Amino acid sequence: MTIQELYGIFKGCSGVATDSRKIKGGELFFALKGENFDGNAYAVRALEAGASHAVIDSDSETAREAAAGSTDISSRLIPVPDTLKTLQDLARWHRSMTFVNGKPLPVIGLTGTNGKTTTKELIKAVLSVKYKVTATEGNLNNSIGVPLSLLKIDDESEIAIIEMGASHPGDIKELVSICLPDYGLVTNVGKAHLLGFGSFEGVMKAKGELYDYIQRTADKVFINTGNPDLCKMAEERPDLQLIPYGLDHDGAEIMTAGAENPYLRVRFKDEWLTVNTRLIGNYNADNVLAAMAVGSYFGISHKDAAEAISRYIPDNNRSQMVRRGTNDLIIDAYNANPTSMDAAIRNFAMMDAPHKVLMLGDMLELGDESTAEHRLILEKIKEMGPDAAYLVGDEFRKAGESAGTASARGTEIMLFPTSEALSQYLASHKIKNSTILIKGSRGTRMETVLENL
Repeated sequence: MTIQELYGIFKGCSGVATDSRKIKGGELFFALKGENFDGNAYAVRALEAGASHAVIDSDSETAREAAAGSTDISSRLIPVPDTLKTLQDLARWHRSMTFVNGKPLPVIGLTGTNGKTTTKELIKAVLSVKYKVTATEGNLNNSIGVPLSLLKIDDESEIAIIEMGASHPGDIKELVSICLPDYGLVTNVGKAHLLGFGSFEGVMKAKGELYDYIQRTADKVFINTGNPDLCKMAEERPDLQLIPYGLDHDGAEIMTAGAENPYLRVRFKDEWLTVNTRLIGNYNADNVLAAMAVGSYFGISHKDAAEAISRYIPDNNRSQMVRRGTNDLIIDAYNANPTSMDAAIRNFAMMDAPHKVLMLGDMLELGDESTAEHRLILEKIKEMGPDAAYLVGDEFRKAGESAGTASARGTEIMLFPTSEALSQYLASHKIKNSTILIKGSRGTRMETVLENL
């Protein structure tokens, strides 16, 4: 079956599904394979649950059984050499065949070490003032998530924002070949996934694959001119067309956060305009300015963009501030790496709060640099001098063994093997009247401690 023929079937379906348990009726089911599952074994079940058709691997047992059968279900099984590649090819074709007022649908491709999802949500909020926007849901930003996001583009979509993640060289190159972005935005580059990239230079090269693609297509890149790493990457690609933004470029400044208003506020000095947010952390200023820049390029005034951003409330444990009992919790526990951890601690240190407590989980996937990077964070904790610091995971344990946990400022530093162990400790050692920063890599599940705060 050609991709054009499959596309015809897709257009007659209610959508795409990859989980047979979530079939609602009329979907095109893709039997994907993973380390611990094989979707081919559930293809018939998906059809019985109401899926219109199921795309399966031609070398699967399901395909062999279908070839010998003549039932209605067998006729709705579509064998292909590789279901994942077919999913990606279908998404690419759909993106290419979607037009707005006779022109190809504009797609913004977004990547970066930190702030991808927050920036995507801010851009979506701003562009939604004027356009029907389709954007990556959650963080479906990998080789499966990107095509699934593209296939949600419908006839009403006027612009799409596709988030792309990477943990190995070549990941972004693969994803841009699927989503074919007209515009690119790299939020930043930092120390993350060093186990896969090998070094910080490897991270820069990998994120630069988005710039490489945009350079070849002669389209445009939104760039933070206040970020020297991004500027260096752009200078290495002299033909790149840039749409600049940044604190200095925009004549903007970060206003001081206080106890009465701890949230990020950005003031545009020349316009007497203040962007009020519900985000915690000055490091989110770049994300706000990125959204303002994208909005401005697409014809949305700064005033309307600022109002849209002020209505955005973060969720999913990203830059959130919530009140629990007598404590104020800063929940930034979705992920962590040395760059984002350092920024979070520095921002926390500047906050106006009488009693501060850190609850930090390991930063994962750092390879040979892991112990050294955790040791640096431990030194920053000692320098900051919070009332207490509770550290979770084996990597912080190793750092503590090599650097010690004694603090000259009298900070109580305690180590726990897991977030569950810390949560149990908190159940019998209640913390009160404190401001608490909670952060860690996804694998540490630092949100576990919330039930006892």
